[in-house]
Amino acid sequence: NHPDAHVATHFCVAGPDMPDINSQEERRHVLLNELTSTVGEVVLGLQVGCAECHDHKYDPISQADFYRLRSVFEPAIQLRKNVSVRTLVETAPYQQSSHVMIRGDFQRPGPKIQPAPLRLFRSTLSDVTASEMELAFRANRRKALADWVTQPDHPLTARVIVNRLWQQHFGRGLSESPSDFGIMGQEPTHPELLDWLANWFVDNGWSIRKFHRLILTSAVWQQQSRFTGNADSTAATQWHQALREDPDARLLSRFPRQRLSGEVIRDSMLAVSDSLNRKTGGPGIRPPLPQELTSTLLKNQWDVTEDDSEHRRRSIYIFARRNLRFPIFEAFDRPAANDSCPVRNVSTTAPQSLYLLNSDFTLECAQRLADVMKAEHDTVTEQVNEVFRKVFSRHPTVDELQQVEAFLQQSPADSGLTHLCLSLFNSNEFVFLE
Repeated sequence: NHPDAHVATHFCVAGPDMPDINSQEERRHVLLNELTSTVGEVVLGLQVGCAECHDHKYDPISQADFYRLRSVFEPAIQLRKNVSVRTLVETAPYQQSSHVMIRGDFQRPGPKIQPAPLRLFRSTLSDVTASEMELAFRANRRKALADWVTQPDHPLTARVIVNRLWQQHFGRGLSESPSDFGIMGQEPTHPELLDWLANWFVDNGWSIRKFHRLILTSAVWQQQSRFTGNADSTAATQWHQALREDPDARLLSRFPRQRLSGEVIRDSMLAVSDSLNRKTGGPGIRPPLPQELTSTLLKNQWDVTEDDSEHRRRSIYIFARRNLRFPIFEAFDRPAANDSCPVRNVSTTAPQSLYLLNSDFTLECAQRLADVMKAEHDTVTEQVNEVFRKVFSRHPTVDELQQVEAFLQQSPADSGLTHLCLSLFNSNEFVFLE
């Protein structure tokens, strides 16, 4: 009943499925291969899927290794429903047997194999431990796999996890190939730091919350991405020297400037306009979609959630369809859900600017923020100061305040502040993390 167990189970069934495949045997074969490849990439940081049809060309992963790992999940992938007990009893001995598929062809089963961890990790285990592990894999397959990958001395799992968490905070991992720690992967820029973080993570009970706290309270995360002090100071000289020696911030001499994801941009606009519904948990929501999208959908493909307040919940609760991505997420490079995505693409395109400038969602947030400012503050100066504080987490400079006040004096009273809020939402300072 542990919640993490539910997450792990749901992870195993969250992959793409093609129920229209005529052969259910082929469908099951595809599902198992996709699941095995994804687990190898996400948890172990290895391109296990390359060994589906033949031995891996670079890493010491054999085709038999792939199918040993795949056999861990085979009892869980049963596509037939409402099967009688008699049928289960009669067919169980055949379904439990796992085979190497010759050249990856599900119609050409080869030698039988037993579930076991990847052989390349056997050198990290004693002979007794290795034998016990193989017996455990045969008795309770998925639990044995979970126990194996979370062993404190496992050489990859903790490193893969902390590298992904580091990437989440800094835009790039210590190793820039988070799903490939093999021979062809990128070596970490700070291997000692990666090892230390992995050991710290394990010593602190694999707590992701504690790891986030460690990063957010660190000096390296609290750095600026640009110098804002006295241009003639010693600090300025050191800053420019670091800029020359570390132009891409790979040596962590400053915080790497990065664009926010579509989910964070949406949540931020809701938050600063006092519109965000902070309710947690529950099923996914379906906010309204633009008419140009709904006109192409079949009936009941996107039933809008009836409660309007639910539409303003955080982006993580928006129902995700693989063949229909939410407009702001589509514009800001949300990856397709058909495959595991180790690193998000970050592009700069015209549709992004057009969405932030013209979409109904952005206009509504700007209008709400303007209404809140008018209701809470009487003078223009107070309104401008508070808008900057909410959107940029700072007060405007003297020049900015003068220019904005002049703009508001020339604008219609009912729309000037809304246009100001809209322009701030479209600024780099709002869309980029510095």
